[in-house]
Amino acid sequence: MKRPVVYTCGTFDLFHRGHLRIIENARALGETLIVAVSTDELAASYKEPPVVPFEERLEIVRAIRGVDLAIPQTSTDKFAAWEKIGFDVWVVGDDWYGHEKYEDYRKRLTDVGVSCVFLPYTAGVSSTQRRQARAERLSS
Repeated sequence: MKRPVVYTCGTFDLFHRGHLRIIENARALGETLIVAVSTDELAASYKEPPVVPFEERLEIVRAIRGVDLAIPQTSTDKFAAWEKIGFDVWVVGDDWYGHEKYEDYRKRLTDVGVSCVFLPYTAGVSSTQRRQARAERLSS
């Protein structure tokens, strides 16, 4: 039986154990893992611009054992990504669970047979939190 193609995405700025955990857990769900890395322009459209440049973040993700393909993410539209790639499982952190946009993605993807998996968020670690903590330390 064919094991599924799994897709996840993120900015992966200031790479940390939360990033690694979502990639490792996504990998365990299928045979092929595709990881989309947000371009600098895309990330800056919805949060602070990344500290680490896109090409470096893409290279880091590509080097992770278990990642079969790392690609640029130029849109946040997960359904459009499915139309282009054709994955079987979409993986996202459960910090997005219940958000209107992500519930819409989940419904649309489920309707075409995609399994949607919300993996546990790694509490206490995020690139945004690290940037804020550093800024606070420097300002005091």
